[in-house]
Amino acid sequence: MRVRPARVQGSDPGASTRAFSGKIACVNLPLESKTALVTGASKGIGKGIALELARAGANVAVNYNTDRAGAEATVAEIHGMGRGAFAVQANVGVAADVDRMFKQTLEGYPRLDILVNNAGVQTWKPLLDLTEAEWDRTIDTNLKGCFLCAQRAGRHMRGSGGRIVNIGSGCNKVAFPNLVDYTASKGGIEMFTKVAAVELGQYQITVNCVAPGAVEIERTRLEAGDYSETWAKLTPLGRVGQPLDVARAVVFLASDAAAFITGQTIWVDGGLFSKPTWPYA
Repeated sequence: MRVRPARVQGSDPGASTRAFSGKIACVNLPLESKTALVTGASKGIGKGIALELARAGANVAVNYNTDRAGAEATVAEIHGMGRGAFAVQANVGVAADVDRMFKQTLEGYPRLDILVNNAGVQTWKPLLDLTEAEWDRTIDTNLKGCFLCAQRAGRHMRGSGGRIVNIGSGCNKVAFPNLVDYTASKGGIEMFTKVAAVELGQYQITVNCVAPGAVEIERTRLEAGDYSETWAKLTPLGRVGQPLDVARAVVFLASDAAAFITGQTIWVDGGLFSKPTWPYA
């Protein structure tokens, strides 16, 4: 447990760096000294997860495919918290890239405690118009990438245990029209999570899935000019999610508090996908 000065209540932003009446507050960092790899962490939910893992005490390897600037910005924010971080490039759907990513990660850190399979893409197109190349790109990134990374992490973790968290979606259980490739990949992740949990449990490796609902990020803002308002009306809690909502669930599953939880999907959706189509007021 790390001890830090207590924060002085008030408007002075510098007050958090000073002791209050000589007293100190104990801040629990559930992931202190842990190391994590987050795929697709240059922006959006992946970036939010990487930052929250760092706030919880972890050092983080920040994966990206093409957005190097975004990954380096994530790394800079983590460094600003006093945590270790570095960017590592890899297309998670390519085995050689994944092997190189894990080699670089384990060169930077003595071990890997946490893997978050977040990298994902989608194609907004009807089933009858979707091309084979578009299908392959989404399945390779979302589902094959999850398999490749979990397999490599599992091989490393089987000597000491670890945590694998896969990022799903509402379409783990609900069909999303015009997103057939994405829906198929996330449904696959749901079952992959379960079988991986069963197989890897003997090594004290837990495998779980976090399935977000409507979350406001750079990509979703482009879906509709009023994305937040549109989905807030449908969500029982009356708002859309933020990356931090998802990230907090990941931190929980990565912590000792979730040591006996495996093979589960945690829905972080404000009740959206538990709400039925109901004809009565």
